[in-house]
Amino acid sequence: MPITRILLIGLALIAASAEPIRAQEKAQDYPNHQVNFVVPFAPGGGTDILGRLFGQKLSDHFGKPFVVENRPGAGTVIAAVQVSNSAPDGYTIMMATSGTMAMNPTLYKKLPYEPGKDLVLAALICNVPFVLVVNPALPVHSVADLVKLAKEKPLTFGSGGAGAFHHLMGELFKTEMGIPMTHVPYKGTLPALNDVIAGHIDLMFSDLAPAYSLIQAGKVRALGVTTAQRAASAPEIPTLAEVGVAGFDWAAWQAVAVPGATPKEIIAKLNSAVNAATAEPDVEKQLVSLQFIPVGKKSPEELERFVRSETARWAKVLQQAGVAGSE
Repeated sequence: MPITRILLIGLALIAASAEPIRAQEKAQDYPNHQVNFVVPFAPGGGTDILGRLFGQKLSDHFGKPFVVENRPGAGTVIAAVQVSNSAPDGYTIMMATSGTMAMNPTLYKKLPYEPGKDLVLAALICNVPFVLVVNPALPVHSVADLVKLAKEKPLTFGSGGAGAFHHLMGELFKTEMGIPMTHVPYKGTLPALNDVIAGHIDLMFSDLAPAYSLIQAGKVRALGVTTAQRAASAPEIPTLAEVGVAGFDWAAWQAVAVPGATPKEIIAKLNSAVNAATAEPDVEKQLVSLQFIPVGKKSPEELERFVRSETARWAKVLQQAGVAGSE
């Protein structure tokens, strides 16, 4: 073998062995400048509030600015594509939802990013409970009353749109209880809630946050929340599992995601920082006030398994609702 070729092979081997060291050095130095924190919704909503809260906490933790950029549209797809196509160096991250990571693969025929490959979770923040509410004039005060009534007369349930969580919760409930109900889609949660109040539709599964003040004011009646545990901010509302819908445990969730090829060391640093922030009493108080349920710490490896499990769960529900591949 010519000496020149031997030298070239040797240099290549040296360069290859040095690459992990360089990656480790970059991770140790992370972050050394501004981080772009992409939020997939317009300013003012729950995800935006979370992004700004955790952006500030991460800025305080690392001593570098985490600047929120709102990129709404296409069910979080626009933001997800931007982040997944960004350099995998930890300087572009995003607030991701269960829709972004677990539902979009089934909802969209051609999704321009692949969760788990192009986009991965760095940390999980909270669950988002939903609550079953009915028009107060409806003669039901329990799930048993509702099931009995649904078998006697046709009922309607609203949602913020076909494929929205409100819709899927309604479809699940129909199947679990073996009752007929007609879905009425709206362009958003509030229009649907307003029609429950007005009696134009009978019920809906709403995010707890916009519904809770209406429940307290008696404008809608709550029958139960969709999560396995009661919401700390609304402990008087039982879980649906408590009142007869055995095993009903469904929630949306909010998390921090990064491009798929981001070094594990950087993901670990973000995971540790977000988990630490979530455990702070003031953050936990704010999450509860927003009607979110803080979740236990999950490692990056646990998050990978979690996303696979959630994707499979939601695929069945989306197919059952007839909206798989509808976008």
